[in-house]
Amino acid sequence: MTRTLYDLYGRDERLRFSPYCWRVRMALAHKGLDVTLKPWRFSQKEALAFAHHDQVPVLCDGDKVVTDSFAIMRYLDDAYPEVPVLGEGVSYQRALFFKHFVERSVAPSLFRIVVLDLLAAIHPGDRDYFRETREARFGCTLEEFHQPEQGREALQKTLAPVRGVLRETPFLDGETPSGADYLLFGSMMWAYCVSKETLVPPDDEVAHWFERMLAQHNGLAANAFTVRDLPAE
Repeated sequence: MTRTLYDLYGRDERLRFSPYCWRVRMALAHKGLDVTLKPWRFSQKEALAFAHHDQVPVLCDGDKVVTDSFAIMRYLDDAYPEVPVLGEGVSYQRALFFKHFVERSVAPSLFRIVVLDLLAAIHPGDRDYFRETREARFGCTLEEFHQPEQGREALQKTLAPVRGVLRETPFLDGETPSGADYLLFGSMMWAYCVSKETLVPPDDEVAHWFERMLAQHNGLAANAFTVRDLPAE
């Protein structure tokens, strides 16, 4: 069966930074499923018209089309149940809670740290769109929103419960990574891909966890193209 994942790219087509696409890519690798990545930009809304959606990720699995990263992760569990990512029942509910924690608490802090680097990493043809939509969301200019130290302080506080878990186990889901790990990793990988800013102290449990996550699935994320690989603009 042919699988295709529409995947956001930046000023270089090799730069793939969407936190939601990284969730799905890690979930696919977790299940040992091959996928072809189809590059997509913010301005290419019409390319997703077949999915009745205007954002990535969009997964095409044979004739099945699935949108929204969490919905895709759940679909993968239903279609390929042998190696669960989110699980069922209580496990699923806990993963759903953690999804909201990452999106509502972790991501805003990361945005404060990397937003101007993110703007520079985006394809030049998408920068006006990004600035207009995000400034409308934030209620201020990107330059005003960009507060790296404030973002790092907030992130350290937000990640306190994560740090507590990682003192007990190498991954959030235990001895091996699974859904909770991929949900958080997607956002951390997004910031790592677009910025050279330090997100957490190098001796932090979260930093050690991130290094372990980079190495997972034969170094899928460790081998990813990031802004470190780009020539200066």
